[in-house]
Amino acid sequence: MTQVLIGLDVGGTQINAAAFCEDGSAQAEETAPTGDEGSRDWLDHTRSVARPLLQRVSGAVRVRVAAPGLPSKDRSRMAYMPGRLPGLEGLNWQEWLEVDRGVPVFNDAQAALLGEVWIGAARDAANVVLLTLGTGVGGAAMVDGRILRGHIGRAGHLGHVSLDPRGAPDITGTPGSLEDAIGECSLPTRGKGRFASTRELVEAFRAGSPEAMDVWLRSIRALAAALAGFVNVLDPEIVVLGGGIADANEALFDPLQAHLDEFEWRPGGARVRLAKAALGRNAGAAGAAYGAKLAAEGIL
Repeated sequence: MTQVLIGLDVGGTQINAAAFCEDGSAQAEETAPTGDEGSRDWLDHTRSVARPLLQRVSGAVRVRVAAPGLPSKDRSRMAYMPGRLPGLEGLNWQEWLEVDRGVPVFNDAQAALLGEVWIGAARDAANVVLLTLGTGVGGAAMVDGRILRGHIGRAGHLGHVSLDPRGAPDITGTPGSLEDAIGECSLPTRGKGRFASTRELVEAFRAGSPEAMDVWLRSIRALAAALAGFVNVLDPEIVVLGGGIADANEALFDPLQAHLDEFEWRPGGARVRLAKAALGRNAGAAGAAYGAKLAAEGIL
């Protein structure tokens, strides 16, 4: 019987649900704003997105959820998600969505990586690093075809590596982190209040502003240094960059590649591919759906 794979991606600003065939072709999609304002209203929004999709598809259905936080060891629920999406921790998704089989959960960055490996920029790759560059810096890593999770699920939080041991602590307590070096969360500090958003910073950079050039290029150099370290530790064949900051396109990728040409260790001429994420807002939902496929096959 043909399987329909449904991925439900719960983000801080948007909920995206998508149905896929086993070959990765999309069947249907539903989206809605999350409405994460400190209440549990986002839960009702999530169900209002998922239910119409479940009603529209036919055949055997498998559902998987991608969300921020650390999943429980049995992947039945999110075990840890402080400060956001109240009600997410411990939520039984099978009961909430009223479906007839278990609904495993995935960290959202890990799901995005799986989506890019399945039908995106890292298609068929077995060794991949993914970073999502936005308000913060999310990350995930795949080594020899397996997503790294670690002892309690922290593996892949690449935004929280330290680039400056004397720097200020970030939200996890890491001093001088990559997240604070390039994430929009730190732009008021890095830009000394001169830029309201990364988009504004990049526009000023393109216009030749010396102040913007200083802030932007320092941030990219920090990113390149971190990527060179990830390459040495994880040995990926491709590094995929997603999130809103990646939409800076050549303003990001050109100087970043130039720094990697300087920093990256390339034994025998080996060179890691650098690519922009291809799936956009669909990455998490696609990866959750692909996770459902892999779990059904006993791979994940």
